[in-house]
Amino acid sequence: MTVSNPRELCTGTSKYSAVGKLAHNQKPDWNKAVSEAEKIVGYPTSFLSLRWLLSDEIANVALHLRKLVGSNHPLLKTAKSLLYNGRNNMQAWGLIVLLISKAAGHLNVEEMEEDKAAGVLHSQRALAEVTEMIRTSHLVHKGMVNICHGLYPEPAVLNDMTFGNKIALLSGDYLLANSCMELAALRNQDLVELMSSAVRDLAEGEFVGRRDQQNNPLPSPQGVSDATEDWTLRNVLSAGSLLGKSCQGTLKLAGHGTELQEQGYKFGKHLALAWQACLDLEPFIAGSQYASGSMFNLTSAPVLFHLEHDPSLFTEIDKGVESVQNVDYDKVHSIVSKGPGISQTKQLQKEHSQKAMEVLQVFRESDARTALSNIIVAMGDL
Repeated sequence: MTVSNPRELCTGTSKYSAVGKLAHNQKPDWNKAVSEAEKIVGYPTSFLSLRWLLSDEIANVALHLRKLVGSNHPLLKTAKSLLYNGRNNMQAWGLIVLLISKAAGHLNVEEMEEDKAAGVLHSQRALAEVTEMIRTSHLVHKGMVNICHGLYPEPAVLNDMTFGNKIALLSGDYLLANSCMELAALRNQDLVELMSSAVRDLAEGEFVGRRDQQNNPLPSPQGVSDATEDWTLRNVLSAGSLLGKSCQGTLKLAGHGTELQEQGYKFGKHLALAWQACLDLEPFIAGSQYASGSMFNLTSAPVLFHLEHDPSLFTEIDKGVESVQNVDYDKVHSIVSKGPGISQTKQLQKEHSQKAMEVLQVFRESDARTALSNIIVAMGDL
């Protein structure tokens, strides 16, 4: 199958017809694409399902979280974003793993191992849950506060921050430990090594470039000499590696050879990077929910591309060396919005979407493949 109009992709009103079956006059819809995809693999994939929400451990966490209401601990924001079933949450990652599993099929597998209703293996569904747990544990751990000396002089505020840190640490550890148990239960040493390297990459991503006192990332003057390379390094470590290796691992479980496994890795990596580029664009596009003066990621693609074009913006960004809250986000937003970073980020997103679409052509035509292509197209509507 050939790709038609490869440059017409993911701008909200554009159309793409490489693999998907969206009508040319149909605006892609994220929620609809995900909902239709979930039906293909049996049921909603997020591990934040009934069996998890009813567990004693999660119930205890929810009880303790209530004690933080009214405080400014970032764990509350993290919890809200995870439970909010909107288009920006990362719980669709497990869905991607299951869809690539079904699109590829499986070889020489025992009949009892197959979930016939969904067309995937039980081990592949377990790996999808592991992927979500690892990703979520990482986000929860990032919600911890670095309690520097004198930062919280009020004892009540200090107690809230300390308590919130304990909940973030223990909750993240609980999810990570459960992911390790599920992974070990699959009894596949190669897969364990693969997913362990993805966890390593997540940790390594937290040490790339400059950071403020709360470990929030800041652009480095050395990095913006090649903004694309800097952005790619940060986001392959923090996102692309996990999704790519999960897609690679699920094909390993299905008995596919190394060549197809490598294609799975490329698909997951490029999809994660296209997804991140879409999210980076959100504060800068018309009709977004961005509120004037709100904080946004200073190492997002539009900012990095603008710094490559005009390093004078570092004068404002360097005010965030101690805390990114010291940066005038209104000023940065206004400057970046008028520069070339927006169009360059859109092109970056198109390139990674295109590469993900190209990988999909390796698989035979199926509902799962079409669902994956529709999700890629719908990302342009984020």
